[in-house]
Amino acid sequence: MPAAADGLISALENNFTTVDLALKDLDDDELLRIPADDCNSVAWILWHLSRVMDSFINTRLRDLPQIWDTNNWEQHYGMPADGENRGLGWTHQMVCDWQPPSRALQMEYFEQVRSALRQYLPGLTEAQMQQAKIIPPVSEPRTVAAALGQMTWDCVSHGGQIAFLRGMYKGMGWHR
Repeated sequence: MPAAADGLISALENNFTTVDLALKDLDDDELLRIPADDCNSVAWILWHLSRVMDSFINTRLRDLPQIWDTNNWEQHYGMPADGENRGLGWTHQMVCDWQPPSRALQMEYFEQVRSALRQYLPGLTEAQMQQAKIIPPVSEPRTVAAALGQMTWDCVSHGGQIAFLRGMYKGMGWHR
């Protein structure tokens, strides 16, 4: 019998494959490059994508502490301890001034969050997917399925941005 979240799992796993392949041969300069005014770097997009997944899966849906908070990731990233900081509302100057940690640390946080997601989604039942919750920042109740749909859309959008930038920097061939 299929799991309630099989469609989301498939979309997210395909996105993870895209992100992994796109990141595979990017050098540090390419990770940090801001391609044009009002754009984000690959490193910033990866951080934001990880933060969105972490906050949705842990705080918003499971009422658990975020990996960001429990593993002191804000210290690794040189940022204030603020579990709500996911990059929303950042100005272009804030993005330009941001200094991410090493590639290895960025990938470690991404992997820890991805692992938590992979543990959570397969066990969801249809009843849990239909449970209505108030999930900030939206103040009206919505189903877990709707919230996961929003998170999945966000992740796939940002995965596409990372893949686009990789293609712009290095050309075709990364997806094979």
